[in-house]
Amino acid sequence: MKAGDVISVYSDIKGKCKKGAREFDGTKIFLGNGISTLSRKEIFSGLPRLRGIGIRMTEPIYLSPSFDNVLPSYLFLQNLPSAVVTHVLNPQPGEKILDLCAAPGGKTTHIAALMHDQGEVIALDKIANKVEKIKQNALLLGLNSIKAFCFDGTKALKLDEIEDTEGTPPFSPESFDRILLDAPCSGMGQRPNMACTWTLKEVTSYQPLQRKLFPVAVQLLKPGGTLVYSTCTVTLEENEEQVAWALSTFPCLQLQPQEPQIGGEGMMGAGLSGEQLRQLQRFDPSTTPLRDTDLETLRDARAEDMIRLANKDCIGFFIAKFLKWKSTSEKDPQK
Repeated sequence: MKAGDVISVYSDIKGKCKKGAREFDGTKIFLGNGISTLSRKEIFSGLPRLRGIGIRMTEPIYLSPSFDNVLPSYLFLQNLPSAVVTHVLNPQPGEKILDLCAAPGGKTTHIAALMHDQGEVIALDKIANKVEKIKQNALLLGLNSIKAFCFDGTKALKLDEIEDTEGTPPFSPESFDRILLDAPCSGMGQRPNMACTWTLKEVTSYQPLQRKLFPVAVQLLKPGGTLVYSTCTVTLEENEEQVAWALSTFPCLQLQPQEPQIGGEGMMGAGLSGEQLRQLQRFDPSTTPLRDTDLETLRDARAEDMIRLANKDCIGFFIAKFLKWKSTSEKDPQK
């Protein structure tokens, strides 16, 4: 293979292909055709430090164009559910909003934009370089209402009122109008991801962390405020089971219908009622009937049917919306 050769690109699903192999009969998936920018010798002699474009794809199986650096001061590329979740939160100008796990800042900047940059958007993340990325995105998009802090979300609740942290974390109880808890998760809804080597233990490790973040979010939310919980995974234990746990643990929370409602209803198995499942949004790419569809039959489909189909052909995602109908300091009269 020389620079300029037309070549086919495959993904080695099980990671069994040996470096420099000239043939491979293992499990693989075709990704498309492209033109090599380097020779085979240049590629393999430069590993592992070699960086950049090795193959310029000319015929990818996914025909979506690249939006890199397209109007960067105006556009921020997001998956559909990631944009939907911010509309479900429905931030209003002048409000104080908390994005508890904010990096890389797509939802943070979307919140500020929906508020017309009027109000205060607090973004937290415990990894410093990710916080810098949030600040860079806010600056690039010209959003001044965003304040980003490098801070652990599980410690964002101020426990000592004597301590003066006005405007910076930790924060006083019931000080935010709306909170987005886009929780760290197993990310099983992201696709395509053909090189994942996670163990079952790693996949199941996120539920405890989410349950540490949830009480902080509930206590920081004002009575009458909105809490939106979301993940980019499809597991029952990180989604519907968390909703059932939250409703039983925090009597001050009530599940709410969502607008817009584009995804499907929640999954059975966590003890939620049919009405409660209908108030959730679950985006599940495995339910999209595209794999066995004859594309020729879609040419005569109505535009609204095509839009509906396209809206479901996205990453796996989950959204739940809660209303905090009373203060966390109030006692439940039924107890």
